Amino acid sequence: MAEVIGSGEDKAWSLLAAMNPGEISRAAAVTYDASSQSYGIRSFNMEFSLSVREKSITSTDPGRSILLQRLGYFFRLSVLRYLVNSKDIACTERLVKLQNIKGGDIFTKGSHVLPLEPLALKYGRDKAGFLEKGKSFGGIQANLGDAAFRFYPLPRVPVILALWLEDEEFPARADLFFDSTCDMQLPMDIIWSIAMMSVLIML
Repeated sequence: MAEVIGSGEDKAWSLLAAMNPGEISRAAAVTYDASSQSYGIRSFNMEFSLSVREKSITSTDPGRSILLQRLGYFFRLSVLRYLVNSKDIACTERLVKLQNIKGGDIFTKGSHVLPLEPLALKYGRDKAGFLEKGKSFGGIQANLGDAAFRFYPLPRVPVILALWLEDEEFPARADLFFDSTCDMQLPMDIIWSIAMMSVLIML
């Protein structure tokens, strides 16, 4: 599996090197430094630098290891494919679940299921902790469920995480939503990777 991911990253770096930096910057809402041939991108409220010359992703943010190491499997290819694929399209503010995106139903079974149940169990009685953790990654409170926030794994791909607290009648429940434009920005496998990152970063 590592070889497949590596091959995907190599292809993405090659595509990125052949593209126009100005067009990428506008489409992806990122910055570009011509002298270092590096893109600057914000993810989960942290700044990262992608060097096309060195084929590397780095950051000086204190929390960088969570994305570069613990969730690097999902993060590296997602960021690269975002830069290659993204479009300057405004969000509709219409929310969709993973299974309601075309082709997304295959990512709701087996090992592809998002770990939303562990998320609900962790924060089912801790609304303040849920919001505080979300805020640490740039989350902005949203009006959904008992607690929810919107954050940005990538500049044009917002994610909303919503929590319904445990009560005497129902167990806690968590859910994840994308803006309806997500499949215009990215292929389905990368949308799933972003969803996984968004849940795992909270656990």
